[in-house]
Amino acid sequence: MKSYLKKVEIRWSDLDPNFHLRHSVYYDWGAFIRMSVFNEIKITPAIMLQHNIGVIIFREECVFKKEIIWGDDITVNLKLLQSEKNFRKWTIQHEVFKNETTLCAIITLDGAWIDIEKRKLTIPPDFFVEELNKIPKADNFIWVEKTKNSE
Repeated sequence: MKSYLKKVEIRWSDLDPNFHLRHSVYYDWGAFIRMSVFNEIKITPAIMLQHNIGVIIFREECVFKKEIIWGDDITVNLKLLQSEKNFRKWTIQHEVFKNETTLCAIITLDGAWIDIEKRKLTIPPDFFVEELNKIPKADNFIWVEKTKNSE
């Protein structure tokens, strides 16, 4: 997968009293895009449950650059910024564009896989790692080594 870009729609309920996009909608769009990618690479919610594995987020940050209003045409991408080679922990970035070329926001999040029974971080199964390697990587992507603080 060379790149990943998906169109999203603005709903009336997404607007705030100033008639621009509410801040939390950006985070919702990021979650939607991540799950869309996972589904496309065959890591569906059913597969996650079958393997007793889920996603957790340590940090999620959005930098707002341009206003989004009703009627704007919105697309959101996904890029992997960094990851441990076993994909236990990783950082993903989304860019939110309006009308094809105007960068409106950048969402960055640090996440990991968790064993949902043990409630501890876990290394995903080999099948997951193989599929996660298909996620588009940023131009400045780096592999990171596990550190003492990585727990």
